[in-house]
Amino acid sequence: MDVYGLTGGIGSGKSAAAEIFEDCGIPVVSADELSRVVVTPGSEGLGAVVAAFGDGVLDDSGELNRRKLGAVVFKDPALRQKLESILHPRIRERFQDVLATLSATGHKLVVYEVPLLFETGLDKQVKAVILVSAPEAQRIARVAARDRLTEPEVRARLAAQLDDATRRARAHFILENDRDLAHLKQQVHNLLPALRNGAIPRPAGEAKEAAAGRPAVPPPPPTTRPAGGGPPRPPPLPKP
Repeated sequence: MDVYGLTGGIGSGKSAAAEIFEDCGIPVVSADELSRVVVTPGSEGLGAVVAAFGDGVLDDSGELNRRKLGAVVFKDPALRQKLESILHPRIRERFQDVLATLSATGHKLVVYEVPLLFETGLDKQVKAVILVSAPEAQRIARVAARDRLTEPEVRARLAAQLDDATRRARAHFILENDRDLAHLKQQVHNLLPALRNGAIPRPAGEAKEAAAGRPAVPPPPPTTRPAGGGPPRPPPLPKP
């Protein structure tokens, strides 16, 4: 089974792209959804989160309040790493279970939607990376409206992720989500044949580095023409 990673910064439109893939018959597994599954009430994952961050990250019904938890961890890289060390192993284990089920039902291709794909090293474990990209101003406006956050709160989340230039250099395919949904949908449709055929280009950054490191082709050695005319003579062989 070929697994393609789908990623992008917060507010880039990963979920919109994921829905388009699903409409095209491609199963999509969401790391965010798996992260919710592993911290359901009564789960070992939620117990570990509460042990690390206290009861203050729970709501009145005993479920994890992701906004409260986010307000804590996005201000402190060490706390964010602590949370990731709790969640990521459990998410990976659950993802492998989902893959086994999809494979057993005959699926040959799956898209794994992961916000922190590069940050967690999962880009090395997928066949190729599909990046959804959008200008920062658009992303901030989308997240502020969607999650009812202030601009500083959104920027704190942006700062916890890779910058888009780095993502673009490491991605194999890029979906530009700077226009309407129809434009994004057309790009996904154009991409599907390459995914199904396994035609994977080099990431833009690798291709650029390879081009920059390519040795220059030396010019041919000069030829000499005899004084009396005639065809040019080849250059003399080096002396032993």
